Amino acid sequence: MAEGDSGRKIKESVRDAYGQIARNVAEEPIRVVRASCCGPARDEAESIHGARTTCSCCGPTGQVIDAADAARLYPAEELAGLPQTVTEASLGCGNPLAIADLRPGEVVLDLGSGGGIDCFLAARRVGPAGRVIGLDMTPDMIRLAQRNAKKVGAANVEFRLGEMEDIPLPDRSVDAVISNCVINLSPDKDAVFAEAYRVLRPGGRLSVSDVVVDGELPQAIRERPDIWAACVSGALDEAEYLAKIRAAGFEEVEVLSRDRAEEQEPAGWEDGPDVRELLEGTGWTPRELARRVFSVKVRAVKPVGRPA
Repeated sequence: MAEGDSGRKIKESVRDAYGQIARNVAEEPIRVVRASCCGPARDEAESIHGARTTCSCCGPTGQVIDAADAARLYPAEELAGLPQTVTEASLGCGNPLAIADLRPGEVVLDLGSGGGIDCFLAARRVGPAGRVIGLDMTPDMIRLAQRNAKKVGAANVEFRLGEMEDIPLPDRSVDAVISNCVINLSPDKDAVFAEAYRVLRPGGRLSVSDVVVDGELPQAIRERPDIWAACVSGALDEAEYLAKIRAAGFEEVEVLSRDRAEEQEPAGWEDGPDVRELLEGTGWTPRELARRVFSVKVRAVKPVGRPA
């Protein structure tokens, strides 16, 4: 899909939403309610049970979760020593490091690095001889991540402003590409996977956690740029997502886990005004939407002996 005007609008919406999250966390670490598809960017300053609301990728069930939700995705020992400005800016839907098999001395690229949590954890695994590069298109997130790097003393981590559809790195320059609930936000996923393939060395690995859907979503959802930031409107059917990875040249494409919605959502979630407005006239219920959206962990390999 070419970016075009609609793609630029989507990116602007996503950049605005995540820029606000970064500013909120930088100003004062807060308890965050991750609202997923029922919390588009315009609702960031509203209050639910006394907490600030943000859109997020890690709540495909619509579940209300505390900002310490990082503890749900990462082992406690990995989070030890990380400041709140790292853990409370954790907006992922999984832990791509669990499948990345990172080794000492490797160079790692994190697409959509946000506040830096996956970069800092990856830095521990590659050690001082390795290097981690965080790429994000949101200036406020880059600034937050750079401040976080100083707090944790991550000397082997750097953050760069840029877009994952046009990665500012040379061909065959990294050993592993990771990403956590970000590729679904791109209006041009073919370009993202092609760029990931380009910058990987032969034998390099792609390890991502991301949101996909089971089947097709109502067109009313697809047409709402403000819902992209909630990791719903841009999510592809799982089969299509995997096909795009293969089309970029990757082999050994494998889904290692699927995290589907719970059977029951918290009482009152389905009555939210944004959900009712979003699904009005589609014939869908909020519960059906929640069950169709889920997260996956996917791993793939750039084959040896092929052109970059």
